[in-house]
Amino acid sequence: MAVQLGLDLPVRTAHGRDDFLVAPSNAMAVAMIENWRNWSGAKLVLSGPAGAGKTHLTHVWAQAAGARIIAAQSLRKEDVPALATSCVAVEDVNTIATDPAAQTALFHLHNMVLAEGHSLLLTGTGAVAHWGLSLPDLVSRLQGALEAGIDAPDDALLSAVLVKLLADRQLMPPPDVIPYLLKRMDRSFGAARDVVAALDRASLAAKRPITRSLAATVLDN
Repeated sequence: MAVQLGLDLPVRTAHGRDDFLVAPSNAMAVAMIENWRNWSGAKLVLSGPAGAGKTHLTHVWAQAAGARIIAAQSLRKEDVPALATSCVAVEDVNTIATDPAAQTALFHLHNMVLAEGHSLLLTGTGAVAHWGLSLPDLVSRLQGALEAGIDAPDDALLSAVLVKLLADRQLMPPPDVIPYLLKRMDRSFGAARDVVAALDRASLAAKRPITRSLAATVLDN
């Protein structure tokens, strides 16, 4: 049985295409990312719940397209000309719902990137219709974009996600831990991420490997 040591090792998040777990809930999004040269209007909106793999797919696309990645909250109008010299991915667009300046910058970036003949990927939590953006011109541009959604995971995918998140932290619990977690945790990617982080912290604090007993303690707390 593999036993991990209680060492505070860095988290290595794997963002390669081969590391992405394809399932019915995300297959359409994966197909759209891989077919990026044929996007209608040269743009795509990638939506879905937190922790669903939007960032992973964004990195996959950025590597394939030679794109830059920027957080929506970091957008500034003066940076748009430099960003628009290549394909661009803008992450977490829903977070600028109350930031008119960032929305204006995104509107100009959208127009300039496409005018320069490049492609644009936009991501956000939930469907684009629920992002709450207030700039009419930006809203109309996004409403006209092709949207690929990622759905909530089934048991097989959630199990695989837990294994991957644990592996990113160099953790290898015994086989009975994953089924135990699946039966008792919230059914979401975000919950999987939070549970794995909590297990890692508890394992380090107790200086003991992750077991079903430790998992029970973490979930109870």
